[in-house]
Amino acid sequence: MLILHVLDHSIPLHSGYTFRSRSIFEQQRQLGWQTEHITSTKHADAVAAQPDEETVEGLHFFRTQRRSSLHALPLINQYAVIRDLERRLTEVARQVKPDLLHAHSPALNGIAAVRVGKALGIPVGYEVRGFWEDAAVSHGTAREGDLRYRITRALETWALKHADHCFCICEGLRQDIVARGIAAEKITVIPNAVDIENFQPVEAVDQALLGRLALDGKKVIGFIGSYYYYEGLELLLEAARLMRRDIPELHVLLVGGGPAEASLQHKAAELGIADITTFAGRVPQKEVSGYYSLIDVLAYPRQPMRITELVTPLKPLEAMAQKRLFVASDVGGHRELVDDGRTGILHRAGDAASLAEKMTLLLNDRRLGTALKEAGRQFVEQQRNWQVSVSNYQAAYARMLGR
Repeated sequence: MLILHVLDHSIPLHSGYTFRSRSIFEQQRQLGWQTEHITSTKHADAVAAQPDEETVEGLHFFRTQRRSSLHALPLINQYAVIRDLERRLTEVARQVKPDLLHAHSPALNGIAAVRVGKALGIPVGYEVRGFWEDAAVSHGTAREGDLRYRITRALETWALKHADHCFCICEGLRQDIVARGIAAEKITVIPNAVDIENFQPVEAVDQALLGRLALDGKKVIGFIGSYYYYEGLELLLEAARLMRRDIPELHVLLVGGGPAEASLQHKAAELGIADITTFAGRVPQKEVSGYYSLIDVLAYPRQPMRITELVTPLKPLEAMAQKRLFVASDVGGHRELVDDGRTGILHRAGDAASLAEKMTLLLNDRRLGTALKEAGRQFVEQQRNWQVSVSNYQAAYARMLGR
């Protein structure tokens, strides 16, 4: 069986989107399936120049070049993405002759795939990793219910209704898709997972890094990832101010970068905790485990909004796989993922005092911490690894081919 995957962007770019894609392709190949891959013009937007085809980490990608003159026009440029991808996908499908087309978010890819699939008689699956209209709201580039939001939502619903089968990454998204009028039996959940070989337990402290950051003897709380506003990292700083009174050796370590970075630095100064807060910046992927080893308790204080209520993140799974302690807000995406008190700890979303209380608990209760680490690692080993997750495609693909 040959599956042609249709993507927004891919490796060598680094993002949660590209890493999930790569893991899916690698596991599908281990199941004996063949995979080919095509990216839209959105990939070209993120690189200086791209060839028509390239191989990255053993995976072959067809690239879509910009041809339409409409890319410079707001809103209409989304139609240009669909048109260029549709043309290129038609060429590639005729060349490689796939058994299935498997499009991944956003809806632009799903629409192009549905149109090509119907024209060429190829079954089409469409996979939702998150609703991009909600992502736009979280990034401040749209408002819920405005024209852009409504158009994007309508395109998403169209792709879901016209695909032969729908996939999504969590139960929250599945329920929302059903509410749009899509039959429940047409939807398969492919949960987010981690590569348990690449995410091994981090139990030895990186002493050289500890010394370089002057964190010896500190109790470290922190975050590793992208600084988006919906991550709620200002709440982490507010909690640190509360905790400092009782834990004089407290230190905050933030690793990464993003649109909220400047406001977080300003917030730390405003709260009077700049002297105990380190902004380490972005670090190479190969060095990330060293930073994880320094953080006693990670914080994932996501704000309550549609994107966080519906979508499960990867970070808590990565923490579990590495046997790291964390406290996460009780938004829907975290509640679906974390067994409170067994694999992780949840705090009241938006409540700095609750976050401070839970992080203090983990800093002081070693027995609880050990139990959480063991249960978290067991959870990803047994349920949230890519072998288990990707196996869920098999029955859905079989139904699509039978149809």
